[in-house]
Amino acid sequence: MNKLYGPVSVMALMGLAMLGGCSSSNVATSSGASPASLGGTAPMIYVQSARQPDDITRCLQGHASSLRVANLGGAIQLGDGLEWLITLTPSRGGSTVAVQRAMNASEQIPEPEMRFDIARCTT
Repeated sequence: MNKLYGPVSVMALMGLAMLGGCSSSNVATSSGASPASLGGTAPMIYVQSARQPDDITRCLQGHASSLRVANLGGAIQLGDGLEWLITLTPSRGGSTVAVQRAMNASEQIPEPEMRFDIARCTT
């Protein structure tokens, strides 16, 4: 067995690969309502996680301290006010995660960094 890949790194790589291809243009929360959008853009990432919204929120704030939190009924939204909007909706056994990026976004938090943080915090 190749010692380069341990169980944790393989799981992280699988999570990144899964998130890299995940997106949806038709997103709804578990209540059927569409989450608030960022400039009308469709989510670039839309995944299910076994982690609870509060756990994901704490993890993301630890990696991207510029994210602010808003509670919307059962859902939690994190955003930096400019380019990123992350909606965490409770679902059976975890959370539904939708990540949107503004069309004219700057590189305050680069996309590869955000994708990695989402993968790290949802797996």
